Amino acid sequence: MPSERDPRRVVVDPEGPLLLDGPVEVRLPDGTTACSDRFMVAVCTCRRSRRYPWCDTSHRRRTRTEPAGEDGERRGA
Repeated sequence: MPSERDPRRVVVDPEGPLLLDGPVEVRLPDGTTACSDRFMVAVCTCRRSRRYPWCDTSHRRRTRTEPAGEDGERRGA
């Protein structure tokens, strides 16, 4: 486990949560702190999680689409 001075590893997944080496403390906008002592922590970035700030895989229930082009057609899926 890293000491307080060692950098933490963060994995950014554009289709999922932010993965952090734990344990972690997350300070929420309302000033409360959520703590996890797991060795790897998944922090929700889509804000659909019922366990926010922790990911509950709610992001998997909805697919992302590319923004509409100039002709108004959606690209990709």
